[in-house]
Formats: sequence, C-alpha cells, structure tokens
Amino acid sequence: MTTPETMKAVVMHGPEDYRLEEIAVPTPATDELLIKVEATGVCASDLKCYHGAAKFWGDENRDRWVSNGVTPGHEIAGTVIEGSDEALSHHQVKVGDRIVIEQIVPCEECMYCQRGWYWMCGPHDMLGFRAHNGGMAEYMIVPPNARPHVIDSSIPPHHAAFAEPLSCSLHAVERANLTFDDVVVIAGAGPIGLGAIIGAAHKSPKQVIALDFDNAKLELAKKCGADLTLNPGEVDVVAKIKELTGGYGADVYIECTGHPSAVGQGLNLLRKLGTYVEYSVFGEDVSVDWSIISDDKELDVLGAHLGPNCWPQAIKIIESGVLPLDEICTHQYGLDDVQTALDQVADSAGASIKVSIVPGL
Repeated sequence: MTTPETMKAVVMHGPEDYRLEEIAVPTPATDELLIKVEATGVCASDLKCYHGAAKFWGDENRDRWVSNGVTPGHEIAGTVIEGSDEALSHHQVKVGDRIVIEQIVPCEECMYCQRGWYWMCGPHDMLGFRAHNGGMAEYMIVPPNARPHVIDSSIPPHHAAFAEPLSCSLHAVERANLTFDDVVVIAGAGPIGLGAIIGAAHKSPKQVIALDFDNAKLELAKKCGADLTLNPGEVDVVAKIKELTGGYGADVYIECTGHPSAVGQGLNLLRKLGTYVEYSVFGEDVSVDWSIISDDKELDVLGAHLGPNCWPQAIKIIESGVLPLDEICTHQYGLDDVQTALDQVADSAGASIKVSIVPGL
C-alpha cells in the first residue's frame, strides 16, 4: 500500500474555527506508528472544545481547550500502516492490525503515572486536544507513550471506535463497586449512559434502571441490558424508585447526562449510604444541597474520568456481537461534513446517539 504525500485533516484555528485542510501526511519517528484513520467518534468534549470551553481538565492556567494547528478527535479506530520494528514491538502490534487508542498520552514521569494512575497524568496530554493530533484526518501518528489496543478488523470501523466511550462507561461502573443486591439507576441513554447500562448489566446487580426523556432511547436501553426504563417527563422517578425499593431509594446512581438537574435528581433518589458516580461533561456549573450528601444521607460521591484498565473488556464486549451497535452508532459523516457532525452532537433533541467521522465517506 502506497501512502500519499498529502491528506485531508480538520485543523483547529480557534473556537468555532475548524478548517478542513490539505496537509502533509506525517512521517513516523522510529518510536511512532502511522495509522490510516478509519473512524473517529465525535464526543461531547469535542463539542465543548469547539466552542472554546474554559479550563483544560482542572488546569486553571489554560483558558482554552482549543490548540491552534492541532487536529481534533480522540475516539479513534484505524489500521497500522507503518512503524519501525522498535515501535511495533513496543506497542505489541503489527502492520495491518486494526487498533483503537486510549485518549490519554501519559508522560510516565509524574507522580500519578509513577503510582500507576496514568489516566490522571499531570501534564494530561491527550490525542486531539493539545500536544498530539487526533483522528479527524486521513492519517495520524500514534506517539510512543500512547496506549493502542488491537480489535478485530471485521468490526465496522465506527463500531470499533465505540470502544473509547464504552471503556469510559465501564470505568464509571467500576467506580460504583456494584454488588448483586444493588438497585442501580443510570441517568441518560446517550453513548456514555448506554455504555454504563451495558457495564452494569454485565455485573448482574438486582436491577438496572435507565432514565431518559427520549422513549426511543429508553427502548434501546432495554436492548443494552436495562431491566426497567423510566421517563422523567412522564413519571416522578424519585417517588417511583422509592416505591420500588420499599421507600429506601436506589443503592447506586450513575449520572451520564451532563444536565444540572440530573445531579439533584440522583442525590434525592439514592438511599442513605448510597453511591453517586459522576461521569459527564457539563456545559455549566452545578449547585446542589450538600447537606443531602453529608448530614442527610452520608453518601459516597465519586468522580470518573476516562476509561483506565477497561479497554480489554470494552473490546471483548464489542467483538462478542451482543450489542445493538447499528442502533447506537447512528450517524456517520465524511471529513467534508465535520461541521454537520458537530451540529448533530449539539442537537440534544435530535435522533443521533453516537456520531462518527469516517474519512472514507
């Protein structure tokens, strides 16, 4: 296979200024891989970056996620087409392998990396956001500290790219420490919420309850493992869940909507000594009555970030064929239509669930 000299790539030039450009295909260094990008999912964080969100994952000194000259995209599936023996051995891949790639590129030197908490790396360089070009291009470099994983090449590329959000969802479920006796409520049946439903169902708790205002998404939640679905627009979910649990409330609540109202909802429907897990990208600050967390219920409130140590299981689930991925991965666009893809993700009332950029389209 002959690699062309130039390629199409989306390039950031500032908030709401992403341009499709013809640029040189990068040449991998001896410790890097070159992949042909086959699909890149569009995430809510991509949308937040596009609009110029303040702060960069807790770093108060960075006023924008946008990095001029960088190609966005971190939910990546592609085929290895070039790499030195050193790079191939280091990443445990071979030319021709289909891979998916963790979004964090850890420094391996900070306290977090040294203690094994690589997903919380201090510099926090990530594919498609700052130091490393992402997958909204025809080709991209896999840097030496990146963490690729091989996935079956028979999986459609946009399905394979779902490994990234699914691994994130599985991490949120892991944070919840589910038991067989738990009633688990998952707010939101978008990509992350559906992934959390999938992960929770695989843990076999007593009951998995999905919440969403879209009944079509709730039907899909059932296919992903939800035992019960509730539409907050049609039923008082706090009252209903307390009714179902003898007046106590749910054991675990995993928030996957990114809507401020879902936070208070979760605190209120949990039982005393319950567990709240937050996995969302919020567009605004959220205020709650913290006395519910402390004096009223003594809740465990946990955050979740990225998908550490969950990628092998996410890939196994995707490869198993048990998921309705055609219904989850709803919209695919070519590089020429990146603005349409971003707008599709922004349309919360639309029919999309997982939107992807497929360079071959």
